[in-house]
Amino acid sequence: MRVLARTIVLVMMLALGAAAHAADVIRLAVQKTGTFSWELATIREAGLDKEANLSLEVTELASPEAGKIALRAGNADIMLSDWLWVSRERALGARLTFYPYSSALGAVMVPAASPIKTLADLKGRKLAVGGGPIDKSWLLLQARMKQDGIDLKSDATIVYGAPPLIAAKALDGEMDASLNFWNFCAQLEAKGFRRLAGIEEILPKLGAKGAVSAVGYVFDEGWAAGHRDTVARFIAMTRKAKQLLVSSDAAWDKIAPLTGATDPTMLRTYRDRYRDGIPRRSITDEETDARVLYRVLAEIGGRDLVGPAAELDPGTFYHAVPGD
Repeated sequence: MRVLARTIVLVMMLALGAAAHAADVIRLAVQKTGTFSWELATIREAGLDKEANLSLEVTELASPEAGKIALRAGNADIMLSDWLWVSRERALGARLTFYPYSSALGAVMVPAASPIKTLADLKGRKLAVGGGPIDKSWLLLQARMKQDGIDLKSDATIVYGAPPLIAAKALDGEMDASLNFWNFCAQLEAKGFRRLAGIEEILPKLGAKGAVSAVGYVFDEGWAAGHRDTVARFIAMTRKAKQLLVSSDAAWDKIAPLTGATDPTMLRTYRDRYRDGIPRRSITDEETDARVLYRVLAEIGGRDLVGPAAELDPGTFYHAVPGD
């Protein structure tokens, strides 16, 4: 009986110990074709999730909008979106918060032999815009050109469309220039197109002092308050994955099938542009510049873009990570 009792106690102790060390679960809403899937594949390949004692439950979705719905419905803990949406949601009562993921932005692309040499040369041309009339890169470009007395909406022929369609039309030569998301610009660059100007290059003219993360990890601040250590380990884990993608070309070879790259040149271009977009500034500096750009966007995009708030909501950026 004593042996049996000791065995039972030992089993219970082991069970309690296993429970105490069980990995914390984070539910991620991930766009199937997005770059977040690249990072997650790197994390799993390198065992960084196990190292952080995290269990990542991934739900693959067709679009960013589906991720927003999942997060707001409580079916996901973290997704990727932009600080503009987070601030708007906060103004409407949702307590979401944002932590930088990437500062990679789109660019104005032209064929290699195009006579267009400067942004001013877009006047009178046909410009295709990936996204729509309130796409952030498009609004920032408009704001910059207005500083030079050019109203692109009236001084150029503007065509809107889904990013993949715009990229295809650009390759077919159906427009003089295109403004698209960074990964589609990378595709064009790999096929010989020229970057007329990256949106990040015009930000200083609009008042920003450095690169500003357009996209970040978004989560509910109430959830984060109750899982502060889990969030810190998640962010530290993603930093390690990014560092691996900076330092190792072999890591890119492993995720190549996920990128959709059709040749080594395109994979290298994806790699280089992804690396350029890795955040390297403090959260305070990012937030300060986001506040400046928010005012620019609010002025040109209006309530359709930012909702009722004229200023970036104070809680938009998440600050509770050591070292930030």
